[in-house]
Amino acid sequence: MAKQFQAIRGMNDILPAESMHWQALETTTREVLAAYGYHEIRLPLVEKTELFARSIGEVTDIVEKEMYTFNDRNGESLTLRPEGTAGCVRACIEHGLLHNQTQRLWYAGPMFRYEKPQKGRYRQFHQIGAEAYGMAGPDIDAELISLTARLWRRLGIHNVTLQLNSLGSNVARTAYRERLVAYFMARHGALDEDSLRRLHTNPLRILDSKNPAMRTVIEEAPSLLDHLDTESRVHFETLQGLLDSTGTTYEINPRLVRGLDYYSQTVFEWVTDTLGAQGTICAGGRYDALIEQLGGQTVPGIGFAMGLERLVAMLAAADQPGVDLTPHAYLIAVGDAAQQAALALAERLRDQLPVLRLRMNCGGGGFKAQFRRADHSGARFALILAENEVSAGALAIKPLRDSQGEQITLPQDQAVDWLRAALGAMP
Repeated sequence: MAKQFQAIRGMNDILPAESMHWQALETTTREVLAAYGYHEIRLPLVEKTELFARSIGEVTDIVEKEMYTFNDRNGESLTLRPEGTAGCVRACIEHGLLHNQTQRLWYAGPMFRYEKPQKGRYRQFHQIGAEAYGMAGPDIDAELISLTARLWRRLGIHNVTLQLNSLGSNVARTAYRERLVAYFMARHGALDEDSLRRLHTNPLRILDSKNPAMRTVIEEAPSLLDHLDTESRVHFETLQGLLDSTGTTYEINPRLVRGLDYYSQTVFEWVTDTLGAQGTICAGGRYDALIEQLGGQTVPGIGFAMGLERLVAMLAAADQPGVDLTPHAYLIAVGDAAQQAALALAERLRDQLPVLRLRMNCGGGGFKAQFRRADHSGARFALILAENEVSAGALAIKPLRDSQGEQITLPQDQAVDWLRAALGAMP
């Protein structure tokens, strides 16, 4: 019989066997962000459509073709967030977080874009992003990049490359844009349909084309790095010096422009060749004009976002361990009196041993059936509570996984001490 309901195309379930890698990634990322002084902000999934049109850019692929937009019952146009920066800036302006102060913030959660689903690119995908506000110098650029480099080391991810570029100031980029349009107009016949559409609206995005037929015309295009203003050049050179001082290796990619209109100055991507076409695992850059553009004061900003699906795929491929959710112990209760006492005992064990992962047998069954469940659970120990143990206030402990000795029976208080010592000795 056909299944009546299935997940929407491009929106996937994360099953228990996968979630341990997600939890390991999320836990490590939170620890690294905290070490650099970043605080979590939690943002709505839905924002006014105008927020994304004004920040991302009305002529970008995201706004033109990929956003999930709908009218609510009041006729207001709303959109499921396709990225996190715009909502974070909106929240900071709305709640006065940027007035005469600096902020280091991070957020996590699902984003939504209507794209053709493929490995590493889904319609509902998950990101962790970080944003820093109120700091104009290249030192915060270098710190953010160093943060991500440290995260890869903590996760055991090695096959990634940092690509770096500068988009310069808005003034310098406007002058470069005119020269770039003139260059591509002279080679009109070499442009594909997407590039022709972008030529007079967003010509820098042509440089990011993945069409191999356009490789030559893009490689021969004028370089933005040759048209930087003095301030932008000094900013970019200082950033490189700071990265050099920390031993962070990078490649200068003059064709790296990012897909969102709000970027200026520093842009960067961490890329890998292990995920096929979807090789970018983390990307970001500076957006010094965005906050004013959305109605706030003139406050500089920089941030990044990392795709969790792609990072989880890299962790799984590298056999990196996930969060271990295997129970330490499985509580078997045999007989009416034992079943009556088992829940209270389990709660007492959890109170006294907060790190103990304890699974209690539920659903009945004889001793052999419960013991099979204990073995199948992967637990290190079976805790056995039967009529004799109940009457004596005792607990039997049977090792299941290694040669830690034979089954023993101890008074329950001593059993707690035994388990505490056993947990402390576990790797």
